[in-house]
Amino acid sequence: MKKTILFGMMFLGSLVFSQQTHVVGGDKDVHGCKASAGYTYSQLRNDCVRVFEQKIKLNEVNSDKNYSTSTAVIFSKNMKKAEIFIPDGSANSIILDRQGKSKVWKSGKHIKDSYVLVPYKKTGYQIKKNDAVIYQ
Repeated sequence: MKKTILFGMMFLGSLVFSQQTHVVGGDKDVHGCKASAGYTYSQLRNDCVRVFEQKIKLNEVNSDKNYSTSTAVIFSKNMKKAEIFIPDGSANSIILDRQGKSKVWKSGKHIKDSYVLVPYKKTGYQIKKNDAVIYQ
């Protein structure tokens, strides 16, 4: 009888715990950003941001999927760093460094793929992954 009561309490306890972890907005990451509310952590701003609300938004080019994704670019105040949010990447965002006085930002050698951000037309940008344009 004691075993039955114990197992019953454990079962109910696990149900209560699982329901609490699936509450909308209860999915904060280590930085306190709520993914269910559209927030992700920005390394440059040191704060939670909504990628889709950023001023510079780029659309995926030549997607072989049934859908396309978009990304955003955030620049540091001095324009020496750019942060890009690649949905397929293992990290939430990638920091790119400006190359000299040019308007080209590149990823470091610490990541597997090479990412480059370059101006496109008069007011836009392109993101290249391993020399292929993936967003513009």
